[in-house]
Amino acid sequence: MMRILLFLGTNVAILVLISFTFRLLGIESLLQENGVDLNLQALLVMSAVIGFSGSLISLFISKWSAKRAMGVQVIEQPANRTEHWLLETVRRQAERAGIGMPEVGIFDSPDPNAFATGWNRNAALVAVSTGLLQQMDQGEVEAVLGHEVSHVANGDMVTLALIQGVINTFVVFLARVIGHFFDRVVLKNERGHGIGYFVVTIVAEIVLAFLASMIVMWFSRRREFRADIGGAELAGRGKMIAALQRLQAAHEPHDLPDQFAAFGISGSVRKLFSSHPPLEQRIAALQAGR
Repeated sequence: MMRILLFLGTNVAILVLISFTFRLLGIESLLQENGVDLNLQALLVMSAVIGFSGSLISLFISKWSAKRAMGVQVIEQPANRTEHWLLETVRRQAERAGIGMPEVGIFDSPDPNAFATGWNRNAALVAVSTGLLQQMDQGEVEAVLGHEVSHVANGDMVTLALIQGVINTFVVFLARVIGHFFDRVVLKNERGHGIGYFVVTIVAEIVLAFLASMIVMWFSRRREFRADIGGAELAGRGKMIAALQRLQAAHEPHDLPDQFAAFGISGSVRKLFSSHPPLEQRIAALQAGR
């Protein structure tokens, strides 16, 4: 709860700062002089509502959608020794991490992968693929589970959703300022909004969202290093390194939704737009004790 209040408070503070900066630099006066009748304060509030709605809704339904999208079978009553071991391992790690017992599930995939999701760190979901259970030994699986439990303990899913909400807010805000300015100053449209406003706004949103995604991906990469450290603390540094090395030799897992704190690595995207750092960097960081 404190994390949510902190980020919401930060977002409000940034909105106020932008409004003050626009006035201090005379941007509002400049817009008015050019006939741009734009209420920046109202636009900021509207942008925040739009910006946070999608990210928060996605966060709150993330566990529900994960179960259905990935076909996760939650272990309620262990049917075999493997399922019993998974439950006991997650329970032990959750206790050490100071969080409530997550739901534990298995999803069918030949790729070695795992993820954690859920808005509540005391009622999260940790799931592993059948491929991971088949291709990794028990010590490596324990490290992967520790990695995912650390994501939950660190509140990574909530933090990422809030960061995405802040980013969305400014993408929506700046795109509409650009569109409004173009409509009034360049096209000289004095009443309402012409087609130029909508075209420019859409193009600006696409470009700004593309650039802003670098910030989200930067945080996503940083959280992987922290989760690796957490996994090493819960399962042992050697096991965590071995799990990453095993993943290096395996097929690259399929991409998972952004709301999932996934153990796997992203596909063939460039470094700035990658949600996961290169495995060799993660291994080197653990070996160096960072």
